[in-house]
Amino acid sequence: MGTRADIPADGWGFAEGDAITDDLTAIKLLGGGTTYEAYLAFDDVTYAPTVVKVVRPHRVDDESSLRGLAREVDALSRVNHHAVARGLRAVLDGDRPHLVLEAIDGPRLSTLIRRYGPLPEQQYLPLGIELASAMHYFRRRGLVHLDIKPSNVIMGAPARLIDLSVARPVEDAAKLDFAVGTDAYMAPEQCDPPTSGTPGFASDIWGVGATLFHAIAGYRPFDEGDPEADAAADRFPQLANLAFSLPDTIAADVSKIVLACLEPDPANRPLPHELAEGLQPALERAPRGRLAGWKVR
Repeated sequence: MGTRADIPADGWGFAEGDAITDDLTAIKLLGGGTTYEAYLAFDDVTYAPTVVKVVRPHRVDDESSLRGLAREVDALSRVNHHAVARGLRAVLDGDRPHLVLEAIDGPRLSTLIRRYGPLPEQQYLPLGIELASAMHYFRRRGLVHLDIKPSNVIMGAPARLIDLSVARPVEDAAKLDFAVGTDAYMAPEQCDPPTSGTPGFASDIWGVGATLFHAIAGYRPFDEGDPEADAAADRFPQLANLAFSLPDTIAADVSKIVLACLEPDPANRPLPHELAEGLQPALERAPRGRLAGWKVR
Protein backbone atom coordinates (compact mmCIF):
# COMPACT_ATOMS: atom_id res chain seq x y z
CA MET A 1 0.00 0.00 0.00
CA GLY A 2 2.94 2.34 0.29
CA THR A 3 4.31 4.40 3.14
CA ARG A 4 2.75 7.40 4.86
CA ALA A 5 5.04 9.63 2.81
CA ASP A 6 3.55 8.16 -0.38
CA ILE A 7 -0.06 8.96 0.55
CA PRO A 8 -1.53 11.79 -1.61
CA ALA A 9 -2.80 14.97 -0.01
CA ASP A 10 -6.53 14.70 -0.71
CA GLY A 11 -8.15 12.09 -2.98
CA TRP A 12 -6.64 8.69 -3.68
CA GLY A 13 -7.05 9.10 -7.41
CA PHE A 14 -7.59 5.41 -8.09
CA ALA A 15 -8.13 4.63 -11.77
CA GLU A 16 -9.66 1.50 -13.26
CA GLY A 17 -7.43 -1.45 -12.45
CA ASP A 18 -5.63 0.17 -9.50
CA ALA A 19 -5.38 -1.84 -6.29
CA ILE A 20 -7.26 -0.22 -3.41
CA THR A 21 -6.18 -3.15 -1.22
CA ASP A 22 -4.83 -6.60 -2.00
CA ASP A 23 -8.43 -7.82 -2.41
CA LEU A 24 -10.09 -4.79 -4.01
CA THR A 25 -9.49 -3.45 -7.51
CA ALA A 26 -10.92 -0.07 -8.49
CA ILE A 27 -13.43 0.09 -11.32
CA LYS A 28 -14.56 3.71 -11.08
CA LEU A 29 -15.02 6.57 -8.63
CA LEU A 30 -18.64 6.89 -7.50
CA GLY A 31 -18.34 10.07 -5.44
CA GLY A 32 -17.52 11.15 -1.95
CA GLY A 33 -17.56 13.87 0.66
CA THR A 34 -15.14 15.64 2.94
CA THR A 35 -14.20 12.45 4.80
CA TYR A 36 -14.62 9.55 2.36
CA GLU A 37 -14.32 8.53 -1.26
CA ALA A 38 -16.56 5.80 -2.66
CA TYR A 39 -15.42 3.48 -5.43
CA LEU A 40 -17.04 0.70 -7.37
CA ALA A 41 -14.50 -2.09 -7.06
CA PHE A 42 -14.10 -5.76 -7.85
CA ASP A 43 -13.76 -7.79 -4.68
CA ASP A 44 -11.65 -10.96 -4.78
CA VAL A 45 -13.26 -12.16 -1.53
CA THR A 46 -16.87 -12.20 -2.77
CA TYR A 47 -15.78 -12.39 -6.44
CA ALA A 48 -18.25 -9.67 -7.32
CA PRO A 49 -18.50 -5.89 -7.67
CA THR A 50 -18.73 -4.03 -4.38
CA VAL A 51 -18.74 -0.45 -3.15
CA VAL A 52 -15.67 0.57 -1.16
CA LYS A 53 -15.90 3.57 1.12
CA VAL A 54 -12.33 4.62 1.90
CA VAL A 55 -11.23 7.39 4.25
CA ARG A 56 -9.57 10.24 2.35
CA PRO A 57 -5.77 10.40 2.63
CA HIS A 58 -5.67 13.52 4.76
CA ARG A 59 -8.17 11.97 7.21
CA VAL A 60 -6.51 8.61 7.88
CA ASP A 61 -5.06 9.87 11.18
CA ASP A 62 -8.12 11.90 12.15
CA GLU A 63 -9.75 10.34 15.21
CA SER A 64 -13.15 11.86 14.47
CA SER A 65 -13.20 10.39 10.95
CA LEU A 66 -12.17 6.97 12.21
CA ARG A 67 -14.81 7.08 14.94
CA GLY A 68 -17.39 7.90 12.27
CA LEU A 69 -16.31 4.91 10.18
CA ALA A 70 -16.44 2.66 13.24
CA ARG A 71 -19.92 3.99 14.07
CA GLU A 72 -21.13 3.13 10.58
CA VAL A 73 -19.66 -0.36 10.82
CA ASP A 74 -21.43 -0.84 14.14
CA ALA A 75 -24.74 0.38 12.70
CA LEU A 76 -24.44 -1.96 9.72
CA SER A 77 -23.74 -4.87 12.05
CA ARG A 78 -27.19 -4.30 13.59
CA VAL A 79 -29.05 -4.26 10.26
CA ASN A 80 -30.21 -7.11 8.06
CA HIS A 81 -33.16 -5.87 6.02
CA HIS A 82 -34.12 -6.24 2.38
CA ALA A 83 -34.46 -2.46 1.89
CA VAL A 84 -31.10 -1.50 3.43
CA ALA A 85 -27.68 -1.94 1.81
CA ARG A 86 -25.53 -4.51 3.62
CA GLY A 87 -22.04 -4.04 4.95
CA LEU A 88 -19.65 -6.86 4.05
CA ARG A 89 -16.45 -6.14 6.01
CA ALA A 90 -14.24 -3.27 7.13
CA VAL A 91 -10.68 -2.31 8.04
CA LEU A 92 -10.67 0.47 10.62
CA ASP A 93 -6.94 1.26 10.78
CA GLY A 94 -3.82 1.27 8.64
CA ASP A 95 -3.04 3.44 5.63
CA ARG A 96 -6.46 3.01 4.02
CA PRO A 97 -9.29 2.54 6.51
CA HIS A 98 -12.28 1.39 4.52
CA LEU A 99 -15.70 -0.22 4.48
CA VAL A 100 -16.86 -2.75 1.88
CA LEU A 101 -20.56 -2.67 0.99
CA GLU A 102 -22.70 -4.60 -1.43
CA ALA A 103 -23.09 -2.94 -4.83
CA ILE A 104 -26.72 -2.23 -5.69
CA ASP A 105 -27.88 -1.94 -9.27
CA GLY A 106 -30.01 1.12 -9.92
CA PRO A 107 -29.96 4.94 -9.99
CA ARG A 108 -30.19 7.17 -6.97
CA LEU A 109 -33.61 8.67 -6.35
CA SER A 110 -32.01 12.13 -6.51
CA THR A 111 -30.77 11.37 -10.04
CA LEU A 112 -34.22 10.30 -11.22
CA ILE A 113 -35.82 13.45 -9.83
CA ARG A 114 -33.14 15.68 -11.34
CA ARG A 115 -33.39 14.09 -14.80
CA TYR A 116 -37.10 13.31 -15.08
CA GLY A 117 -38.92 15.32 -12.45
CA PRO A 118 -41.67 13.86 -10.24
CA LEU A 119 -41.95 10.09 -10.05
CA PRO A 120 -45.09 8.27 -11.21
CA GLU A 121 -47.24 6.74 -8.49
CA GLN A 122 -46.15 3.25 -9.60
CA GLN A 123 -42.73 4.22 -8.25
CA TYR A 124 -43.30 6.56 -5.31
CA LEU A 125 -46.00 4.47 -3.60
CA PRO A 126 -43.91 1.27 -3.34
CA LEU A 127 -40.92 3.43 -2.43
CA GLY A 128 -42.81 4.87 0.54
CA ILE A 129 -43.88 1.42 1.72
CA GLU A 130 -40.35 0.04 1.46
CA LEU A 131 -38.89 2.97 3.40
CA ALA A 132 -41.61 2.58 6.03
CA SER A 133 -40.69 -1.09 6.29
CA ALA A 134 -37.04 -0.18 6.86
CA MET A 135 -37.99 2.38 9.52
CA HIS A 136 -40.15 -0.18 11.33
CA TYR A 137 -37.13 -2.49 11.39
CA PHE A 138 -34.82 0.29 12.59
CA ARG A 139 -37.17 0.93 15.52
CA ARG A 140 -37.03 -2.75 16.41
CA ARG A 141 -33.23 -2.58 16.32
CA GLY A 142 -33.08 0.64 18.37
CA LEU A 143 -31.34 2.50 15.56
CA VAL A 144 -31.90 5.87 13.86
CA HIS A 145 -30.55 6.72 10.41
CA LEU A 146 -30.69 10.54 10.68
CA ASP A 147 -29.88 11.20 7.00
CA ILE A 148 -32.75 9.92 4.87
CA LYS A 149 -32.81 11.84 1.59
CA PRO A 150 -33.14 11.13 -2.15
CA SER A 151 -29.40 10.72 -2.69
CA ASN A 152 -29.36 7.98 -0.05
CA VAL A 153 -31.98 5.88 -1.81
CA ILE A 154 -31.09 3.50 -4.66
CA MET A 155 -34.10 2.84 -6.89
CA GLY A 156 -33.83 -0.89 -7.40
CA ALA A 157 -36.50 -3.48 -6.81
CA PRO A 158 -36.90 -3.05 -3.93
CA ALA A 159 -35.63 0.45 -3.27
CA ARG A 160 -32.62 0.35 -0.95
CA LEU A 161 -31.54 2.79 1.75
CA ILE A 162 -27.81 3.46 1.88
CA ASP A 163 -25.24 5.42 3.93
CA LEU A 164 -25.41 4.77 7.65
CA SER A 165 -22.47 7.10 8.30
CA VAL A 166 -24.35 9.19 10.88
CA ALA A 167 -26.70 6.45 12.12
CA ARG A 168 -26.55 5.61 15.80
CA PRO A 169 -28.49 3.96 18.61
CA VAL A 170 -31.54 5.98 19.57
CA GLU A 171 -30.17 6.64 23.06
CA ASP A 172 -27.07 8.25 21.50
CA ALA A 173 -29.20 10.30 19.11
CA ALA A 174 -31.11 11.67 22.10
CA LYS A 175 -27.85 13.07 23.49
CA LEU A 176 -26.92 15.06 20.39
CA ASP A 177 -26.19 18.74 20.95
CA PHE A 178 -25.33 19.64 17.37
CA ALA A 179 -27.05 19.26 14.00
CA VAL A 180 -26.63 15.89 12.28
CA GLY A 181 -27.98 15.14 8.80
CA THR A 182 -28.58 17.05 5.57
CA ASP A 183 -30.08 20.51 5.99
CA ALA A 184 -33.00 20.24 3.55
CA TYR A 185 -34.26 16.90 4.88
CA MET A 186 -33.65 17.16 8.64
CA ALA A 187 -36.46 17.09 11.15
CA PRO A 188 -36.76 20.25 13.29
CA GLU A 189 -35.44 18.42 16.35
CA GLN A 190 -32.25 17.56 14.41
CA CYS A 191 -31.59 21.17 13.44
CA ASP A 192 -30.56 22.64 16.78
CA PRO A 193 -30.74 20.04 19.56
CA PRO A 194 -31.55 20.18 22.38
CA THR A 195 -33.10 23.64 21.80
CA SER A 196 -35.19 22.42 18.86
CA GLY A 197 -36.01 19.05 20.42
CA THR A 198 -34.65 15.53 20.81
CA PRO A 199 -33.72 13.48 17.72
CA GLY A 200 -35.21 9.99 17.68
CA PHE A 201 -37.21 7.49 15.67
CA ALA A 202 -39.71 10.12 14.53
CA SER A 203 -36.86 12.11 12.99
CA ASP A 204 -36.43 9.36 10.41
CA ILE A 205 -40.15 9.47 9.62
CA TRP A 206 -39.67 13.17 8.84
CA GLY A 207 -36.78 12.22 6.53
CA VAL A 208 -38.96 9.67 4.77
CA GLY A 209 -41.73 12.24 4.43
CA ALA A 210 -39.39 14.91 3.03
CA THR A 211 -37.94 12.37 0.59
CA LEU A 212 -41.37 11.20 -0.56
CA PHE A 213 -42.56 14.80 -0.90
CA HIS A 214 -39.61 15.56 -3.20
CA ALA A 215 -40.21 12.39 -5.21
CA ILE A 216 -43.94 13.09 -5.60
CA ALA A 217 -43.77 16.83 -6.28
CA GLY A 218 -40.38 17.20 -7.94
CA TYR A 219 -39.51 19.97 -5.48
CA ARG A 220 -38.50 19.97 -1.83
CA PRO A 221 -41.06 20.61 0.92
CA PHE A 222 -39.28 23.73 2.20
CA ASP A 223 -37.41 26.71 0.83
CA GLU A 224 -33.64 26.55 0.95
CA GLY A 225 -32.07 28.08 4.03
CA ASP A 226 -28.79 29.93 4.32
CA PRO A 227 -26.11 27.31 5.10
CA GLU A 228 -23.76 30.04 6.31
CA ALA A 229 -26.26 31.55 8.76
CA ASP A 230 -25.44 31.51 12.46
CA ALA A 231 -29.08 31.50 13.53
CA ALA A 232 -30.78 28.11 13.26
CA ALA A 233 -34.02 29.77 12.13
CA ASP A 234 -32.23 31.24 9.08
CA ARG A 235 -30.40 28.03 8.24
CA PHE A 236 -33.40 25.71 8.64
CA PRO A 237 -36.74 26.94 7.20
CA GLN A 238 -38.43 23.79 8.56
CA LEU A 239 -38.20 25.34 12.03
CA ALA A 240 -40.82 27.88 10.90
CA ASN A 241 -43.08 25.08 9.59
CA LEU A 242 -43.71 26.84 6.27
CA ALA A 243 -44.04 23.77 4.10
CA PHE A 244 -45.11 23.92 0.46
CA SER A 245 -48.20 22.05 -0.69
CA LEU A 246 -48.19 18.91 -2.76
CA PRO A 247 -49.75 19.25 -6.24
CA ASP A 248 -53.55 19.10 -6.34
CA THR A 249 -53.30 16.10 -8.67
CA ILE A 250 -52.01 13.90 -5.84
CA ALA A 251 -54.63 11.74 -4.13
CA ALA A 252 -55.89 13.26 -0.90
CA ASP A 253 -55.07 10.22 1.22
CA VAL A 254 -51.48 10.20 -0.09
CA SER A 255 -51.03 13.92 0.56
CA LYS A 256 -52.46 13.55 4.05
CA ILE A 257 -50.09 10.79 5.18
CA VAL A 258 -47.00 12.34 3.56
CA LEU A 259 -47.68 15.75 5.12
CA ALA A 260 -48.33 14.04 8.46
CA CYS A 261 -44.70 12.87 8.35
CA LEU A 262 -43.71 16.56 8.34
CA GLU A 263 -45.62 17.49 11.50
CA PRO A 264 -43.43 19.77 13.68
CA ASP A 265 -44.21 17.75 16.81
CA PRO A 266 -42.59 14.30 16.55
CA ALA A 267 -45.43 12.80 18.58
CA ASN A 268 -47.89 13.75 15.82
CA ARG A 269 -46.01 11.96 13.04
CA PRO A 270 -47.22 8.51 11.97
CA LEU A 271 -45.48 5.35 13.07
CA PRO A 272 -43.81 3.41 10.23
CA HIS A 273 -46.62 0.86 9.96
CA GLU A 274 -49.18 3.69 9.88
CA LEU A 275 -47.31 5.29 6.98
CA ALA A 276 -47.31 2.00 5.07
CA GLU A 277 -50.99 1.43 5.79
CA GLY A 278 -51.77 5.00 4.70
CA LEU A 279 -50.12 4.43 1.30
CA GLN A 280 -51.50 0.93 0.75
CA PRO A 281 -54.97 1.90 -0.58
CA ALA A 282 -53.43 4.19 -3.20
CA LEU A 283 -51.05 1.42 -4.25
CA GLU A 284 -53.97 -0.96 -4.72
CA ARG A 285 -55.76 1.64 -6.88
CA ALA A 286 -52.71 2.41 -9.01
CA PRO A 287 -52.42 0.90 -12.50
CA ARG A 288 -49.71 -1.76 -12.58
CA GLY A 289 -47.39 -0.44 -15.28
CA ARG A 290 -43.93 -1.58 -16.23
CA LEU A 291 -42.37 0.69 -13.57
CA ALA A 292 -44.09 -1.16 -10.71
CA GLY A 293 -41.29 -3.35 -9.46
CA TRP A 294 -42.35 -3.88 -5.87
CA LYS A 295 -44.71 -6.16 -4.03
CA VAL A 296 -46.22 -5.18 -0.70
CA ARG A 297 -44.95 -7.48 2.01
